[in-house]
Amino acid sequence: MNNFDGKDMSKYENEYSDKKLAEKLLKVAKKAGTKVIYAVLLLYYTLKDPNVPNKVKGIILGALGYFILPVDVIPDLIPMAGFTDDLGVLLAAISYVGMYIYKNPDIRLKAKTKLSEILGDFDESDVKIIEGEIIKRDDG
Repeated sequence: MNNFDGKDMSKYENEYSDKKLAEKLLKVAKKAGTKVIYAVLLLYYTLKDPNVPNKVKGIILGALGYFILPVDVIPDLIPMAGFTDDLGVLLAAISYVGMYIYKNPDIRLKAKTKLSEILGDFDESDVKIIEGEIIKRDDG
């Protein structure tokens, strides 16, 4: 999915629902790790922002649908590698919608708060890596 343009992800939009996302997050949070869960939460809260255009929400729905889908390019059950494709798709979506995340610090705050609720203590450097992607996209 190197050419992430929204159309590639449209087939995954139907996989998305708030309920499915919550179930998947709770099921895989520890295995997926901070970066994946934070990326999911950033996209989720961006999706809920009424100021985000529908086209952008379509990109987010596709990426979150891909995360929810139990069968993907690299099965999530494979230790260490199982969530690398998910993270790639999530980061591609973040790169596309990053300006909406960057311009609304409330999204990042909500995502960090929920991340703490889900994982308890987490590695702040993992959060900074994901936020670095947002800032890079906004500056470039």
